[in-house]
Formats: sequence, structure tokens, C-alpha cells
Amino acid sequence: MKGGYVYILTNYKKTTLYIGVTSNLKTRISQHKDGNGSAFTTKYNCKYLIYYEFHNTITEAIEREKQLKNWHREWKFNLIKSINPNLTDLSYEI
Repeated sequence: MKGGYVYILTNYKKTTLYIGVTSNLKTRISQHKDGNGSAFTTKYNCKYLIYYEFHNTITEAIEREKQLKNWHREWKFNLIKSINPNLTDLSYEI
């Protein structure tokens, strides 16, 4: 079984967060940057990858995505800043 990624994107001003899941992070982020990711990310210009985590199965990744989507905004930012304190675009790492 193939693994999966949970990722968080933001816009330039870092005011909007988008949480997604994918089995191919590099391709999916490229789609978001090209404006073909989702209607939400296109509308709010969320194309900066500020957080991602790998899970051994796509099912685990989907469960984690659901968990994070239910978190308070402050909790999400605390998680992001624990590995990316400056909220820099991590897409160049992948």
C-alpha cells in the first residue's frame, strides 16, 4: 500500500490556511502553484507550502487531515511553527 502526505498551504499574507492530502506531494503542490489544485486554493491564492507530514498509508493521512481540519487556527499555527517558525515556502525541499 502506498503512503500519503498531509500538507498545509497558505497565501502570500499567511492569512488563509488550506489542508490537503495526497499520495504524490511534488505533483500536487505543482498543481496548486499552477492554479489547478482546487477551487479554494485558486480563489484564495494558497500556493505556499508551509507544512507537510508523511504517513505510511493514505488511510492514515486522510485520518490526520480530518483531525487537523477540526483543530483551532491557533493549534494549526503552533504545529506549523514547531517545524517551520518563519512560515517559509517548503516546496523547494520536495
